[in-house]
Amino acid sequence: MTKIYVLLKTSLSVFSLLLLTACNGQLKVPIKENSSSDSTSMTNSIKKSEEPINSPYYGAPFVNNPPANRISDFVRNIFQDSKGNLWFGTNGDGAIRYNGKSLEYYSINEGFNGLAIRGIVEDEKGNVWFGTERGLTKYDGNSFTNFNEKDGLLSPNIWSLVIDSRGLMWIGSLGGAFTFNGKKFTAFAIPESQPDPLRGVTSEKIIHCIMEDSQGNMWFGTPGGAYMYDGKALTHFSEKNGSPNNSINRILEDKNHNFWFATHHKGISRYDGETFTNFTDNGVIDGNEIWTIYEDTNGDIWFPAENYGVYRFDGNTFTNYSTKDGLLSNAIQCMYQDKEGRFWFGGWMGLFRFDKNYFSVVTKKGSWEI
Repeated sequence: MTKIYVLLKTSLSVFSLLLLTACNGQLKVPIKENSSSDSTSMTNSIKKSEEPINSPYYGAPFVNNPPANRISDFVRNIFQDSKGNLWFGTNGDGAIRYNGKSLEYYSINEGFNGLAIRGIVEDEKGNVWFGTERGLTKYDGNSFTNFNEKDGLLSPNIWSLVIDSRGLMWIGSLGGAFTFNGKKFTAFAIPESQPDPLRGVTSEKIIHCIMEDSQGNMWFGTPGGAYMYDGKALTHFSEKNGSPNNSINRILEDKNHNFWFATHHKGISRYDGETFTNFTDNGVIDGNEIWTIYEDTNGDIWFPAENYGVYRFDGNTFTNYSTKDGLLSNAIQCMYQDKEGRFWFGGWMGLFRFDKNYFSVVTKKGSWEI
């Protein structure tokens, strides 16, 4: 049985409250035989809502009363589908879709099985998939199909969702890693880690993130470091062989094939295939808790740092953006550049759009266009 550790903090650190949420001497770990489970599903027809639930039990803590026109208290995922719809995953209001004209809210009342959205992807058939605290949900354009324990998903508390270049879905959860081929969920063995007692939610098997690199290798972020799977064996990157911190929140391969690691306790690091460079320990940036990393169309690297807003790295210089540049909060958790070139940022206190070195607040009324 997977033990789940929940840490109750007395401090009012914004991220801690809001988120219920390699190197020389590499260690090769053999892969254990996978186990499989058959899947069935339950489909719910959609009833659209134009307002969020704003549940105090699943959303961000009500430290103060947020403005009524905010799209959500906390936006944690942003994605644009092939039809041009923008999807916003929230931490309490379920999924929000902007169809170019209006916002539509999908949550428990609309047959959507979840309130905290931790992953959004689209498959080759145009289905949009969501990973939530209650399982996996598919949207086919007309209805939602929900998958949970009854369908073979051994751990429904999902934290990461990826579809690889072969069309295979990878799921990172509180109870480990799984693949899904549309019919079966198959457990993928990752070595257990020592749970991180400084995180709000943790376990021996939790997978914080999954990423496919340009060579088709799959990467996994855990409390015990990063693992890279080349199709045959796992390679472990950890503090024992050069990584600055074991608690990995996100992994990114940039256009120059450097690997960036967002860690929970030691900031941001870059791995060039031989050595790690930690820009936080070097004093280049502030903030130890990094939740995500994003590369824009210019090749600039973006990431948020707890209490310090957002950083942009243009290959030479780090530039910091914060409340002085238009953000309402320095607690940002996601960023996304859409097909129209609009650059969106989400986190505590809602949604923001970046344009010409300044952030604009985006509410239910907009503004949606540059």
